[in-house]
Order: sequence, then structure tokens, then C-alpha cells
Amino acid sequence: MSKDYYTYILASKRHGALFIGTTSDLAGSVMDHKCNMVEGLTSLYAIHQLVYFEHHAEAAAACARATALRQMHRIWKLDLVEQHNPDWCDLYEDISEPFKSSDYSCNPAAI
Repeated sequence: MSKDYYTYILASKRHGALFIGTTSDLAGSVMDHKCNMVEGLTSLYAIHQLVYFEHHAEAAAACARATALRQMHRIWKLDLVEQHNPDWCDLYEDISEPFKSSDYSCNPAAI
């Protein structure tokens, strides 16, 4: 059974603070950030919008891509998001179907 891995970018707002992460559970990880269950920059600066993500077949590839993104100049990261998501929409709704019926105590729609 193969597992899916993701590299993702969260933003506080258009051209705001950015966070780059990797996960094997994209919807769950974004939900955790939205609900401030992850201590650190994302909760401190309200970095809750999923603005970009990539799928990878292997964890090592996802981690390598995240490392490469972190080393990029900020303007290149902003350009990457704008190429794929020019309106900086929160992509969470597109990937959150598994959580619509879950018992999560946090409601990200209210955030």
C-alpha cells in the first residue's frame, strides 16, 4: 500500500507570513494549524490559509522539496503561489472532505 506525502505552504494573508511544511495527512495537518494545535509560528502569527501544496510519492521527496522551498528567496515563493493560486484562496475547502463529518472540536470555518 503506497502512502501519499505533501509539501505545503500556509500563509497569514496575501503576501503575509509563510510557513512551509510536509505531511502524509494534508487535511489533518492544515486542520491542526487552523485550530492552533501546532505551537510556534503558525499559531503566533495566525498562519492558517493553505495557499499551495504538492503531492509526492515518497516522504524523502516531500522533505527535499520543503527544504528547497525554505531556501528559496521569498519573492520566488510568492511567485510560486501566485502561479498556482493567483487569488490566494484558502485551498483547505478543496481538500477537507474527510473532516466534514468528523468530531474535531475546532471548526476551521469559524476561523
